Amino acid sequence: MLRTVLLVAGLAAAADAFTAPAGFFGRPATAARSVSLRAPVVPSAAKRAGLASLNMAETKTALPASVKPGVVTGQALVDLLDYAKEKGFAIPGVNIVGTNSINACMAAAKQYGGPIMVTFSKGGGQFIAGKDADNTNDAASIAGAIAGALHVRAVAKLYGVPVVLHTDHCQKAWLPWVDGLMEANEKYFKEHGEPLFSSHMLDLSEESLEENVAICKKYLERMAKVNVLLEMELGVTGGEEDGVDNTDVDSSRLYTQPEEVWYTYQELSQVKGGHFTVAASFGNVHGVYAPGNVDLQPVILHNTQKYISEKLGDGNPKPVKFVFHGGSGSSVEDIQYAIEAGVIKMNIDTD
Repeated sequence: MLRTVLLVAGLAAAADAFTAPAGFFGRPATAARSVSLRAPVVPSAAKRAGLASLNMAETKTALPASVKPGVVTGQALVDLLDYAKEKGFAIPGVNIVGTNSINACMAAAKQYGGPIMVTFSKGGGQFIAGKDADNTNDAASIAGAIAGALHVRAVAKLYGVPVVLHTDHCQKAWLPWVDGLMEANEKYFKEHGEPLFSSHMLDLSEESLEENVAICKKYLERMAKVNVLLEMELGVTGGEEDGVDNTDVDSSRLYTQPEEVWYTYQELSQVKGGHFTVAASFGNVHGVYAPGNVDLQPVILHNTQKYISEKLGDGNPKPVKFVFHGGSGSSVEDIQYAIEAGVIKMNIDTD
C-alpha cells in the first residue's frame, strides 16, 4: 500500500513537471532560435512562470474526440501524440512491475486528468510472471507482459482515462521477445479489430545506423498491418537499465545528429500506414543524478526539427515526434525546453 501511495504521489509530481504550461494556459511554447550544439539552454520567462502551480486536476486535459477512456491504439494514438506535440505537453511513460504499480499509474492519471503510458520492460514482464516461471525462449517475459496488458484492458475504463500500452527497450538479442508480443497483437487484432498493445520500442542503437533503421523498417511493416506504433532509438542513452549497461560509452554517442534523424525519418516514412516516434539522444542518462551532473542538450532536438522541416519544405516546424529517455534528475527547464522541441513522451523509472 505504501509503495502504491508513493508512486501515485510521484506521478502527481510528474504530471506537474512534464506538462508544458503552453498546453493549459493558452500560451504558445516558443522555442529558441536554432543555435550551435553546445549553446546554453536559456528557457523563456513565460515558460518558467507558473510551473509550481500547474494542476491538471483543475484544468482537465481536453483531448481529441477519437481518444476515449481505456486503451488507446491505432489512429486514436496518433491523434493523441499529434495533439500532445501541438499543445506542448509530454505524456509520462511509466515502467511498471505489477498490477499495483499499473493501478497507481491509472489512479494518478485519473486524479490529474491526463493520459498515461503503462510501460513493460522485458525484465518487468518476467517479474509479473513470477520468479519460478520458466523463461526459456523468453516465455515468462512474453506471458507476463501479455498478462499485464490484459489487466489494463480489463480495468482501464473504470478509471476513466486513456491508457497507452507500451513496451520498453528491446535490443537486437531480445527481438524474440517482441516477436512473441507481436504474435499476441496479431491474434488480438483478428478477434477485436485492434492490437493488444499500443506500441513497442526497438532499441538497436548498438548497431550501425543502417542496420538499426533497416530492422526497424522491417518491424514497422509488420506493426502497421495491425495498427501498432513503433518507437525507435538513435544514439545511446547512458547509464544502466534492465541489464543494459552503457555507463562507459563514448560520450559522443550520447548526442544524435540531425542527419541521422533525417535518414531515419525518410526510411520509416516509406512504410505504408506506419507511425513511429524517435528516442534521439541528447545527453540522456539512465539512473538517478542530481541536476547539473548530466549534460543535457535539448537544443539538439530543436536543431533537428529545423533541419528536417527545411528538408521537407512543407511548413511543418516540428515533423518528428520525439521521446525523452533517461530524464531522472533533469531540471524542469531542460524538460520544458525538450517538450518545446516536440517531445511527446517522457519515461519515468528510477525517479
